[in-house]
Formats: sequence, C-alpha cells, structure tokens
Amino acid sequence: MLLYNTLSRMKEEFSAPSGEARIYCCGPTVYNYAHIGNYRTYIFEDILVRALNAEGARTKHVMNVTDVGHLVSDADEGEDKMEKGARREGKTAWDIAAFYEKAFFDDFAKFGCRAPDIICKATAHIGEMTALVKTLEEKGFTYKTSDGIYYDTSKFPGYHRLAGKSHMDGIKSGARVEAGEKRSPTDFALWKFSPQGQTRQMEWDSPWGKGFPGWHIECSAMAMKYLGETLDIHCGGADHVAVHHTNEIAQAEAATGKPFSRFWLHGAFLSLKNAEKMAKSSGEFLTAAELEKRGYDPLAYRYLCLSAHYRKPLEFSWEALDFAAKSLSTLREKAAALPEQYKHEPLKARESLKTFMEAVSDDMNMPAALAVVWEAVRGGVPDYEKEHFLKEADKALGLNLFAKPPQAEIPPEAQSLIEKRDAARKAGNFSEADSLRRQLEQMGVTLKDTPQGSRAVFKKAA
Repeated sequence: MLLYNTLSRMKEEFSAPSGEARIYCCGPTVYNYAHIGNYRTYIFEDILVRALNAEGARTKHVMNVTDVGHLVSDADEGEDKMEKGARREGKTAWDIAAFYEKAFFDDFAKFGCRAPDIICKATAHIGEMTALVKTLEEKGFTYKTSDGIYYDTSKFPGYHRLAGKSHMDGIKSGARVEAGEKRSPTDFALWKFSPQGQTRQMEWDSPWGKGFPGWHIECSAMAMKYLGETLDIHCGGADHVAVHHTNEIAQAEAATGKPFSRFWLHGAFLSLKNAEKMAKSSGEFLTAAELEKRGYDPLAYRYLCLSAHYRKPLEFSWEALDFAAKSLSTLREKAAALPEQYKHEPLKARESLKTFMEAVSDDMNMPAALAVVWEAVRGGVPDYEKEHFLKEADKALGLNLFAKPPQAEIPPEAQSLIEKRDAARKAGNFSEADSLRRQLEQMGVTLKDTPQGSRAVFKKAA
C-alpha cells in the first residue's frame, strides 16, 4: 500500500514490521460539538484503517480525547477550552467533557466510522505526561517561567523538518507571559501552572507545582504508552502539521532518541462555499444534527468526502451534498434490486475488486475507487456478481450500501389485502391478484413477488 508521508513529502510503500499497523489519530477536544470539517479528517482515517484491513493487515487504532489542556490559542495564551465551555453552559468542566465526548462518538458512528481499538482520555493519563516532562527536564530540554514549564526548541535539531523551515518562519510569537520569558516564538508549554489566587476545575499536583498539562504533551505520552516509542502511522488534519505534530515529534524524540512515527498522514481542509476554512470560531459550523435536520443521511456526507482525495481541499455546498445523497441512494437502490447470486466463482467481480483495491491502495484514491464502483454497477460486472462486488467494496467504503431504507408500517387493511393476493396467486387466480395489486398501489403499497411471498414497501403520501 502506498501512502503519502508528510515527513518525506512523497508516497512510500507502507508495511508494518511487527505485523500490526500501529496507528495514532488525534481525537476531539470535547468542549463543543464537532463540525463536519472535523469529521472529514476522521472519515479519511477510518478509510485508512479499513483499507489496511482489506489488504489483510492487522491494525491497532488509538485515538485520544482531549478533555483538558487545549488552550484557545496555539501560542500558549488564553484559557483552557474546557473551562471556557463550562462557563458558557453553566456546568462543570467534567460534565462538559462527558457530554461532548458522547456526542462526538455518536456522530462518529453516524458518519460510518468504526470505533478505535483504544480511546484514551487526557485526564486519565496525567501521570504519564508528568513523567515525560520530567524526562525532558532531566535531559536539558526545558526551562521554567512564571506560568509553566516550557520546551526549548533550540535544543532540538531538525525541529522544522515536518512542516518545513519556510512554513515555520511564518509562525508569529504569541503574547509572552512577561517580556522575554518565552525564549523563542516556537517554544511551547509542557506544563502550565494554575493562576495564583484561582482554583481551576481541572488541576493536578506535579513536581513543579499545581497545574495542568500542555496540549502537545498529551498526545506524545498517550501514543507511546499504547503503541510504543515508534509508531507506524500518525494522522491528523493539515492544521496540525506546523504546531501540534511538530511539537509532538520534538517531545517524543528528545525523550527517547528514536523516530516518533514512521509515517505522518494529514487530511486537507473542508471549506464552505464562498467562505473561509470551516471552524467553530467562525460562528457558522455544521454538525451531523444539522444535516439530519435537513433530511440528509450522514453517510451522504461520507460519500461527498470520498468524492475528493483526502489530501485535496474540499468545498462544501448543499448542491454538492444533494448530488452525493442522490448518488448514494442510487447505489443502494441498485443493491436492493439485485438478484440472488449464482453459486459459482464471481470472476468479473473479482477483476473489478482488484482494480478497486488498486485505487484504494494508491494513497486512498477514493474518487478512482468510486469510479470503479459505478463502472461495475452500470454493467462492468454481471448482475448476479454485483452483490459480491458491492459487499466487498463496501468494507473499504463504509457506505452501508445494503441498508434497507426506513419505511412506514404497513396499515392492517393493506396487510389483509396482501394476504388475499398471495392466496389468489397461489390458487392461480391472477386476474384477482392483479386487481388486488392495483388497490394496494392506490394505498401507497408497492409489491415485489418472491418465492417466499409478496414483499411490500409502504410509502406514506407526502
């Protein structure tokens, strides 16, 4: 399988030396609902795991939940997002975290994403984080200011290599605690002290005083706890490259002296049509609930995401979502109408599946993979082999192509007519059976005859 590695800036052939692909994905900060731009990243990560599984690889997928320590600014200034969320809603930070974590994973499933093997909360791993900071301190990579323990990026050669030096030159220095306390604009907090005279809802004792962890130290500590000192793949959004992931590398590699991750994969942004990059701070962000409120299956949005390569920007519009929803509906209708498979080797399906997986294995080229699906359903694969093809392809797509559409309950009077019609057909009275079919159609009931009897679908009038 070829994957584009942000670190090398090229496609590389991926293999898991241990026989198990160890994957870490940066998860949500649970202070608010996640928006559909966030889920574009999680969908590409889900496709990655599915693709590796389809290739026969075992995977160990770890995702964190940031429930403390993510400040409103990447420059280590401002308040913790959890504390801000608690004040916004008049609840405790712990209640906010629990509520939005559940909301996140509920929506995660709606978008067709399978649960990670391990979900780790930042608040449950404070010991691992303080131990990692202590190691960095002992190795001379830290310094202390009035508001926390900071990482000295000048001590780590190659700090810029993930994002590139030109990228890093554009990073502005955040507001300093006091003039001169932060030695370099790229230095970052490992441990923040609780403000004097204030009691935070989330704070812990540490060797340096009461406080809470920095955002970046969380991922390094938890990833290494569950996946070892060198991961196989680390994923996230493109916005994590220049700061968060760059800092993760600096922390982990300074502590262990080993490469932190062999591959780095990053998904491009989703933008609203005629708008800037989607973000919660913009005041207009779309959630799974909003899509459902407008009548869309969240998997239609997943289809839309698959229609563009994960490394290419994707512009969201309702027209584009309409097209994706119609495409998904058409695929499901074709799947529902398929005849029973013949009991022989599905040769054409196997050939098409090979072409499909070649696209998936080429850095998850899902637009090309979808093109193979459409070619197959339009005639590239015989009808009696299509079920096999679609079920195998859907293991990578995650579109639930064989989902039965929701239908209203058939009224008792219609059910009685269906039973009478079945009896008429069995008795060979086909004129009466046709008359009963027409009556049922006038009631909104469509019939499909099977060897087991009539299969009915009832559609209420609008």
